[in-house]
Amino acid sequence: MAEISAKLVKELREKTGAGMMDCKKALQETEGNIEKASEWLRKKGISSAEKKAGKVAAEGLVGQYIHIGGRIGVLVEVNCQTDFVARNEAFKALVQNIAMQIAASKVEYVKISDIPAAIADKEKEIEMGRDDLSGKPEAMKEKIVQGRIEKRLKEMCLLDQAYVKDQNITISELLAQNVAQLGENIQVRRFVRFELGEGIEKEETDFAAEVAAQMGVSVDVESTTEEGIDAEASETEDASDEPKEEKKKESKKDGKKGKK
Repeated sequence: MAEISAKLVKELREKTGAGMMDCKKALQETEGNIEKASEWLRKKGISSAEKKAGKVAAEGLVGQYIHIGGRIGVLVEVNCQTDFVARNEAFKALVQNIAMQIAASKVEYVKISDIPAAIADKEKEIEMGRDDLSGKPEAMKEKIVQGRIEKRLKEMCLLDQAYVKDQNITISELLAQNVAQLGENIQVRRFVRFELGEGIEKEETDFAAEVAAQMGVSVDVESTTEEGIDAEASETEDASDEPKEEKKKESKKDGKKGKK
């Protein structure tokens, strides 16, 4: 039987929320494999995160995050079971971290089951029409498309994102860790993300042409610009010639003085 370290037990406990002895037994049964141990715990129904998932979570906090410069803002509702946990500093920190995650990742939904069927169908339609699938057997095409759709839908969901402060875990796993720590069911219920100017089609205008139009004058911007550059160059040349003329006059005066 593989040697099970305390560090490995702790890692599994943080990931699943199961008890220490249950985690140790799961690791022994799976020869120290974290992923298989997690699956073993789920099958046995020992994972505390899953045990608490069915409990009503109607308390919690609405957290907010405004990015530096005020260009991105997030509101998120995270629920727990009691007001006691909602006031806990660890829970407050969790809500803040989730709000920051949403600001950083541009997600649209909390979990895959929240995505409307029409969106999933549209993604499938797009993938099925890609050129790299032409000529492939239908069965193979379906399998490839299914994999791509699953990846795309996960990209749209908060719980499937890698946690920005620890890329080794997802937001779903972060929640499970906090369930184990705080002892209550914790759920992200909803969020809204604002980005300054998002969805607004910005009109690009030519300021010179706009002024000319208001004055009822047509202006060739390119020729006007060229004339301005030529005029500026001419003025520069004239300015550079002035010292030469002054030097010529001074040399003539000096010559007259010498003759006297």
